[in-house]
Amino acid sequence: MSSLFMSSNLQWVLVSTLVLGIAAGLIGCLSYWKKQSLMSDALAHAALPGVVLAFLLIGEKRLMVLIFGAAVSALIGALFIQTIRSSTRITEDTAMGIILSVFYGLGIMLLTIANRTAGGNQSGLENFIFGQAASMVRSDMFTMLGLSTVVIFLIYLFFKEWKLYLFDPSFAQGSGLSIKGMNALYMLLLVTVIVIGIQAVGVILIAALLIIPPVSARYWTKTLHWMLLLSAGFGGIAGAGGTLISSMGSSWPTGPFIVLAAASIFVFSLLFGKEKGILIKYVQFKYFQKQMGYKPHLPSKGVN
Repeated sequence: MSSLFMSSNLQWVLVSTLVLGIAAGLIGCLSYWKKQSLMSDALAHAALPGVVLAFLLIGEKRLMVLIFGAAVSALIGALFIQTIRSSTRITEDTAMGIILSVFYGLGIMLLTIANRTAGGNQSGLENFIFGQAASMVRSDMFTMLGLSTVVIFLIYLFFKEWKLYLFDPSFAQGSGLSIKGMNALYMLLLVTVIVIGIQAVGVILIAALLIIPPVSARYWTKTLHWMLLLSAGFGGIAGAGGTLISSMGSSWPTGPFIVLAAASIFVFSLLFGKEKGILIKYVQFKYFQKQMGYKPHLPSKGVN
């Protein structure tokens, strides 16, 4: 175990996934309040065709090029969702489901084609399905770390604007805040976190890192400020913890362990969260009964 921690590569991977988890928790919190948690899942699946197409075009695995391809593909998916929702009677969640399945199916088809090309089997593109942080090289980690830091900084920098944008868009617009600009920035940050996280967590499971931490944080607080902090913390713990566990085995995919770590945090929050935790609510209910002098009614025994 000590030799595992001494590995400089593992240390960089842990730092990268820790910061990625923090960024995912923050942008996931914004998605939660926008009621667009499913959007992250749809865009993650929509990014897969872009990854494979970028690889087919350049013939080698360069993370920055693959990220660019994934971002373009995800943004096209977001555009299709918006177009379907605005020009048809199809609801937004249905449009997300359509884009999710169609783009993912296209990505799997392209992945099959890529694996049959020269060097395709050795490219490691399958790691984008379930994630494999151990397969990242130092430049990949720096890219993930740098872009995650930018996302965290922009969310911190525009905290007041995000608050107005989420809870009072009419007042925000009247104050001169561009709602279209905030929408564009929100979508750009969401896509950025998705595309930089898919190699570590995978296109299927990156959505869990965006959804579970804010939901867990909601069981502890009602305010946006504390929810952002808690969600970021939970995301960072899940990212680093899942990566550490996956590094203990041979070729263990990172994504599933990160999701399990996040799920453990959620279960703990579900039970003990001070706002809506099941056990806390039960204790409060019992205390309220005691204060009111409530006594359970016992059925009287009838006379034969």
